[in-house]
Amino acid sequence: MSNMSMAHVAPDTERYRKHTISLLVANRPGVLIRISLVFARRGYNIDSLVVSPASDPDFSMMNIVASGDERTLDQILKQLNKLIDVVHASDRTGENIIQRELALIKIACTSEERGELLQLAHALKCDTIDLDDTSLTVQITGTSERLDSAISVLRTYSVMELVRTGKVLMARGSEMTA
Repeated sequence: MSNMSMAHVAPDTERYRKHTISLLVANRPGVLIRISLVFARRGYNIDSLVVSPASDPDFSMMNIVASGDERTLDQILKQLNKLIDVVHASDRTGENIIQRELALIKIACTSEERGELLQLAHALKCDTIDLDDTSLTVQITGTSERLDSAISVLRTYSVMELVRTGKVLMARGSEMTA
């Protein structure tokens, strides 16, 4: 019986994953709330959201990472593309895109640990941003997976604070992102 249950669960588990969505939207008040309501009404959680100016100041780029199933995401994308202020919304999950995140990590450290932590930060290709008698703050940029890995290693020490941006992405070559 448990083998049958596992076979039944696997397809649903594969459909439920993180999706990377890019949008080109009009730069007007209230756009963000209308977009987030589309996700909320469908029970989709937004894991991260980055909004930045587009090359034309009348528009903004939005990058959203959200967790959920494919079918619901398809419905969300259709609704987003119907909104007046949305020029274009697309799912970039699995595409060959340029993507980066940034994290700042403050780690408590004694003078005895400082050398070891600085070497570890260097090995992880982190930049040292701040250093004092009791803490070390590093910055790391890269893909989500790279940040996840480095943060996992650094959590073996006493992480005091962790701040992480959302995913910033851009299509490769001459293709437009949204």
